[in-house]
Amino acid sequence: MTEEKAGVMSDKLDTLGPLMNEIGQELASLVGGDPDGVFLYVEIGDGWVSPSVFKDEGDVVRYYNPRDTNLSDMLWEAWYLEPDGPNMRWSVLEYMITGKKFHVSFRYPEEVDVEVIDSERREAALRVRFGDKPVVYPPPPKSAFELQP
Repeated sequence: MTEEKAGVMSDKLDTLGPLMNEIGQELASLVGGDPDGVFLYVEIGDGWVSPSVFKDEGDVVRYYNPRDTNLSDMLWEAWYLEPDGPNMRWSVLEYMITGKKFHVSFRYPEEVDVEVIDSERREAALRVRFGDKPVVYPPPPKSAFELQP
């Protein structure tokens, strides 16, 4: 690695490390405090980001909707730290919190094509993390027609 590339990598890690810590704090807030057992699965592409947050609650894994958080903005910031070139920016991020530590892994476009919609990718990642534990999703919101007396 050239000295210039090593400097760029060091600068990126100096920015990415604290940003990943902030993401962990945002996840802790989303799940109500204790982030142990939180798993964030993200697919991202040019102009869109799709984060999914889950937490191991023993017998079940619970889904948390990250819609009303700053999570998407933080993920965009992390994505834009990567160079803008073919296969340079990650397309999948997996972020797991165990105890007080987090582990982050990235997959790149040559590994997975997120431009092709495949709902099984997220489900496969959940099975790797949590086995066959049932995943609990919130009930869908009631429509305006159902709310009328």
